Amino acid sequence: MPQFFLNKRLILLLVSIIFLVALIGFSLQERDKLTWPEQFVKDSVGWVQSIFHRPSQSLAGFFNNINEIKHTYEENKLLKEKLDAYVVLETEAQALRKENEELREILDKTESLDQFESIQATVINREPSLWYDLITVNKGSQHGVEANMAVITAKGLIGKVKNVSAYHSTIQLLSSPDRKNRISAYVQSVKNEFFVIEGYDEEKESLLLKEIPYEIEIEEGQQVLTSGLGGVFPRNLLVGEITEVVADNYGLTKTAYVKPAADFYEIQNVIIVERKMEAVDEEGDGS
Repeated sequence: MPQFFLNKRLILLLVSIIFLVALIGFSLQERDKLTWPEQFVKDSVGWVQSIFHRPSQSLAGFFNNINEIKHTYEENKLLKEKLDAYVVLETEAQALRKENEELREILDKTESLDQFESIQATVINREPSLWYDLITVNKGSQHGVEANMAVITAKGLIGKVKNVSAYHSTIQLLSSPDRKNRISAYVQSVKNEFFVIEGYDEEKESLLLKEIPYEIEIEEGQQVLTSGLGGVFPRNLLVGEITEVVADNYGLTKTAYVKPAADFYEIQNVIIVERKMEAVDEEGDGS
């Protein structure tokens, strides 16, 4: 009995192997049509794939979009940092170009002041409450600066030295409201006539050239220069240009508004000047 079952199992195994080999051989044959089991399996697999394919693609696309958004954010952040750095560099470059241009003008002006002793200085302090009154520069008595020396920029006269310490000086601007802040000046093309600049009109941003006799012809566009008669300001330093002439209340004299050649609002570098040969003080105010 056991021998019979053993032979039966062997025969069953052989039949199974023969059937499997037959199926393999059958499947390897080129056919135009699939058998119904093959069709069923293929359709079932395709149906399952179609169910899971779209969600998996959507999920993969979602994560890809997240990665792209993160990459774009980091790239934008980097570009913004580079742009901010570029703006800072461009601002610094413009400031340096402006300072370089101003220093070149100062140098050219210094070389043209052969008749003067000149000292180049830089503004180091300017209080907002005294913006049009006083400035402080980085040169003092140790550099040869003395009180009442004239102070100019490359554009024109701005004021005089008010007081001096060893390494710093305070400059009083022409726009200062101090009543003693007076300048002896003349108008170009008007011969042998000298006037006084006294006062500053903040609204018109102009110096006041006062006590002009009514009969003297003064016109807009004429330049005003220092006369050198006061012994403080050297002669022929440019003050500004006449922009308006008005008569006083009695019609005996006139006042001219003089637009300063120098920019009183923005002052970075200055030249302190003194004549090599002192002139005789012909005015009591020392200007």
